[in-house]
Amino acid sequence: MRRKLKTKKALKPDYKYQSPKVSKLINYIMYSGKKSIAEKIIYDMLEIVKEQAKVKNPVEILELALSNTAPNMEVRSKRVGGANYQVPVEVRPERRAALSMKWIIDAARGKKGSPIAEKLAAEIISASKNEGEAVRKRENTHKMAEANKAFAHFAW
Repeated sequence: MRRKLKTKKALKPDYKYQSPKVSKLINYIMYSGKKSIAEKIIYDMLEIVKEQAKVKNPVEILELALSNTAPNMEVRSKRVGGANYQVPVEVRPERRAALSMKWIIDAARGKKGSPIAEKLAAEIISASKNEGEAVRKRENTHKMAEANKAFAHFAW
């Protein structure tokens, strides 16, 4: 007998911008269940983006940055006949969004000096212009997938 398929729980949109992506970003930045601190960081970051980019809705810039850093292809390790091959595979939409958010947050946390809200805002603004560390990470992932195209026939 087959087991039940897992159902994805729908994520509630955040209370300020009514966006599920903002809600997801809050969850990614959160440490040790401290959601109120994570919310404060994200909302401060969105205010900084609003001021610096001179737009009415900073969520649009956030979504543009997420789409610019989302990878289309990635490499997965596959063991075939005693050898490991880096096989390029297409990235599922949920994983694309997850990787995009993680890369932006990691790039912001990697910088030194200013508060995390400012670093995150700078990274999102640069990612929306197709620049920055997270975009570079996506380009490296695509280059690796392109270099290992010869092993694409192992993807099954």
